[in-house]
Amino acid sequence: MKEFTKILKFPLLLILLLIVFNTCKQKEKESFVNLNSIEKIKKKGKLVAVMDFNSTNYFIYRGEPMGYQYELLQILAKELGVKLEVKVENDIDENFRMLKSGECDIIAINLTVTKERSKQIDFTAPHSTTRQVLVQRKPNNWKKLSKEEIEGSLIRNQLDLAGKVVFVQKGSSFAQRMKNLSDEIGDSIRLIEKSDYEVEELIELVANGEIDYTVADENVAMVNQIYYPNLDIETAVSFPQKLAWGLRKGDDKLKQEIDQWLTDFKNTTQYALIYNKYFRNPRSQRIVESDYYAINSGKMSNYDEYIKKYSKKIDWDWRLLASLIYQESRFKPNVQSWAGAYGLMQLMPTTARRFGVNRNSPPEKQIEAGTEFIKWLDKRFENRGITEEDQKIKFILASYNVGLGHILDARRLAEKEGKDPDIWENNVDEYILKKSNPKYYNDPVVKYGYCRGSETYDYVYQILDRYEHYKNIIPET
Repeated sequence: MKEFTKILKFPLLLILLLIVFNTCKQKEKESFVNLNSIEKIKKKGKLVAVMDFNSTNYFIYRGEPMGYQYELLQILAKELGVKLEVKVENDIDENFRMLKSGECDIIAINLTVTKERSKQIDFTAPHSTTRQVLVQRKPNNWKKLSKEEIEGSLIRNQLDLAGKVVFVQKGSSFAQRMKNLSDEIGDSIRLIEKSDYEVEELIELVANGEIDYTVADENVAMVNQIYYPNLDIETAVSFPQKLAWGLRKGDDKLKQEIDQWLTDFKNTTQYALIYNKYFRNPRSQRIVESDYYAINSGKMSNYDEYIKKYSKKIDWDWRLLASLIYQESRFKPNVQSWAGAYGLMQLMPTTARRFGVNRNSPPEKQIEAGTEFIKWLDKRFENRGITEEDQKIKFILASYNVGLGHILDARRLAEKEGKDPDIWENNVDEYILKKSNPKYYNDPVVKYGYCRGSETYDYVYQILDRYEHYKNIIPET
């Protein structure tokens, strides 16, 4: 009878423990729901922004994520003490849906502040101001014509838009402005709204002669005119307008914090430098025309072909391998580090010899050797029971940076202190950071001594963060 009572007690205890656990989880969930937006962002440790990709807001150039909105948001995220996560969506209606559904915290594009939009979302303080302009094409032989002859072929009076076909991005403030202008001039403007074309893509269609007219913000039009000199952008179709970011209705705490930061930041030299870099920089043409401007070319380096080829041998996305190579060498095959590592993959001399390359080896061989080293590391972790691919990649990246021995030390320290040695984030990564502390690098389980682990910690997350940017913009194949 006593044995039977004991048997009954065990499942009852289990049930009680499950009830307590579920109650705690429910309370934790309710507690999170009750936090205001800024508290949620800080608790998650990340600010999720949806952006469009183009030549000013967000793009990849020579392997590096860049852009006006991107740089501003990086600084904002740092100010908030969180990481920035970027989602890409060029459809404005979809941006609004993502914001309302909670898939992002902020719409970070050049949103014109309008009364109609203010019914759906809240706007931050404006990050810039501009006016809308008509983008049209100069006559084919414009270089041989006088200024008067060119002017005679262009629309300068808004009344002359009557009956013209104007293409605009669907859901944009340009569409609304053209509808209002049509009423103002008392005649119809034939408006075609395109959901599958972003503003800069429509500008390119005008430049190439595929359409005759579109509308854009003047600062964006000015950048595009640098590399499409046959465009005319002198005809304004609106008064100056405020451009801001979009927030969910009622995100008052987040709005207050961003507004205060933006108001202060706009008065700094750093803001002026960022704005001028993207909107008043004559080098913009060289960037957009470059083979390494990824939006147009889909390329990151001279070695993409080899990166794609050898990434298949280790079953990695080629964009992940490209992010590692960028981190190591910025795609420069002849660089050498202070420690003696060299080449695209920055292999140390002994490792390079093991995999059959030297300083004079061609780029393809360097990439092949680097991937052979990755394959070797992969096998070591698989043999130690780390088979979950995402985790294994983090361990491989860390080992590529600092050496396998130090990572095995960090795993032993993690296990000794009750952490999971097979999980990188919030487990083993904590102990690679601690390996610069005598208490830890002198621990009996440590075989490889001191390690400046902060570099390795940053290395892993920088590569993975850049990889996410590559996935946003660059095709998988």
